[in-house]
Amino acid sequence: MRGPHNIWRLVRTGATFERTGAMGAVLEALDAPRPIRVAARILGWPFKWLGLKGDPMMPPVPRALTALGPAYIKFGQILSTRPDVVGPDMALELQVLQDKLPPFPLAEARAVVEAELHGPVEATFSHFSEPVAAASIAQVHRATLADSGREVAVKILRPGIERAFKRDVDAFHLIADLVETLSPSSRRLRPRDVVDHFEGVVTQELDLRIEASAAGEFYANTAEDEGFVVPKVEWNMSTRRMMVLEWAEGLPLSDLAAIDAARHDRKKLGATVLQMFLRHALRDGYFHADMHQGNLKVAPNGDVVALDFGIMGRIDEYTRRVYAEILMGFIRKDYRRVAEVHFEAGYVPADRDVGEFAQALRSVGEPIFGMEASRISMGHLLAYLFEVTERFGMETRTELILLQRTMVVVEGVGRSLDPDLNIWAVARPEVEKYIAQSIGPQAMARDLMRTAMVLSRFGPRLPQLAEAALIAHAHPVRPIPPSRWPERLVVGAVGITLGLGLALAMSVF
Repeated sequence: MRGPHNIWRLVRTGATFERTGAMGAVLEALDAPRPIRVAARILGWPFKWLGLKGDPMMPPVPRALTALGPAYIKFGQILSTRPDVVGPDMALELQVLQDKLPPFPLAEARAVVEAELHGPVEATFSHFSEPVAAASIAQVHRATLADSGREVAVKILRPGIERAFKRDVDAFHLIADLVETLSPSSRRLRPRDVVDHFEGVVTQELDLRIEASAAGEFYANTAEDEGFVVPKVEWNMSTRRMMVLEWAEGLPLSDLAAIDAARHDRKKLGATVLQMFLRHALRDGYFHADMHQGNLKVAPNGDVVALDFGIMGRIDEYTRRVYAEILMGFIRKDYRRVAEVHFEAGYVPADRDVGEFAQALRSVGEPIFGMEASRISMGHLLAYLFEVTERFGMETRTELILLQRTMVVVEGVGRSLDPDLNIWAVARPEVEKYIAQSIGPQAMARDLMRTAMVLSRFGPRLPQLAEAALIAHAHPVRPIPPSRWPERLVVGAVGITLGLGLALAMSVF
């Protein structure tokens, strides 16, 4: 499927990028080598007249991607989460991409519902509206359940979207193959891996059961969060091509005039958006990774309502603790501790100098804290931080890329609501709360208990493991086969755990 039949799509893409002025911006952002620049111009300039014009009010790259259609829009959105590939400036520019596309006809939407629910629409919904929102992959309708009268939102995949995306993804693979063939040095950007990542993300979004599952997990995690609402999933009506959620009434966070007219507290809303993002990322390790204004509403009672769960982020507990310590170090201006955390986590090679790294981090933080609250930019901070950490040999932390990108978006949302938002002052309570619960004596005792519970599963084998350890000690000259290393590690861990547990018990009693 990645053969010559995609060449026309390739030419049309190059021509559109050339006509919209996006070609030069992309080549510059990627620092493309000469062979790639030449090939791009060959594919673009002679056929410029074939390119799509796009919206001249948009920046060049979003303008080109929007003109080329849904798959390109989604690809741009995914790239906006990868500043390690396109650079922080281009990532920020791509964040303006919106999923506002013409809706498909109501009759087609009803046909999908009837096919998925195996019956007429009226059997399930007493009312089924025209589309209220349309995106690159799906559109949303407002409906009323026939049995209970409750209002719900029905999200439906665009007809034929799977085939359309498959065609364009094949063209993306061809582009990636050509880039790596023409310029081996471009492999540092991993174009094939980027396209594979995009294909994986889109494959999940084309199955609305996956998004329903994400919404359900997010709903369970945030059920007790005051001031933040996630609509509940109607599982009995959610399928691969259709998802049903309870209807969430509210004003878009982008409509500042309406928010002011409704007398909502914009300062409070801005703080809530930022604090909830940090709470979910640090407390749960599972956060909404697409928190732009289009996916957030303010309910009549002032609660923030989250929508669209196609892109979610997940980080493990250890990484959360590292991230919290780094944030708190910057908040407290303890750059030495920030540097030490990087080294302890293995983010920076051990042969680098901690003091020099701390000094470089000070050059990141101090200018930020010297600014007025309204001028502090998380985008600029992260861009400079990327530059410094790369200079000290820090490898790309893929688990943090989405977190960092979302932080920038959330800051933008908060700042749009409250231009004077001080991100450090707002973030500090959530970070300190997490650190108090996750780093200290209570956290150590909890970790010890978890470790003991895991090791207890080996209880029936402990006599054999202990005997194997004693035999090994009796014959120290005989090397231990690699196959026995796990047993030795388990025995050692059990001993350490029991010793710590005994010490803890003695200190308590």
